[in-house]
Amino acid sequence: MSESVRLVCPVGRKYVETWAGYALVILGLVAVAIDPGHWANITLGVLLVVGGAVSAVHGHLIKSPVLEIADGEFRYERGSYVVRIPFDEIGSYHLLPGRIRSLGLYDTTGRAKRFPSLAGRRTARSHLPLTGMVQPSRVESFMAVAGIPPRKRSLTS
Repeated sequence: MSESVRLVCPVGRKYVETWAGYALVILGLVAVAIDPGHWANITLGVLLVVGGAVSAVHGHLIKSPVLEIADGEFRYERGSYVVRIPFDEIGSYHLLPGRIRSLGLYDTTGRAKRFPSLAGRRTARSHLPLTGMVQPSRVESFMAVAGIPPRKRSLTS
């Protein structure tokens, strides 16, 4: 595969924190604009603006998981955590359903790939965490475009 295929998983918490922060900043400005002469309105407005700004900045800093296939390798990025696997070593995939979806990759012999833990612990994990908002059909279409069959239809299962 010579062209690049990319899927960015949506993160609901990112959107909620960002928009709630913007709403708090606007509410704080409105509180000050209603009665700028009273100390309680000024204090409330400043607290709302500061809290909203902190929430909006934190929302912008949340990193979304990214699946990408480019230059003959599969790449998973989530913040500073990066997994790179040569594309030829992937035989099939399995998508775990649930509140937080995860992606399991299998080699050409059918064994599950192991990845280092996200938290830096000594244990390894067999699935890469996605988000709860990502639709399974989007992940399946991404993997189909990449040419990776699902586990239930692979030749090695």
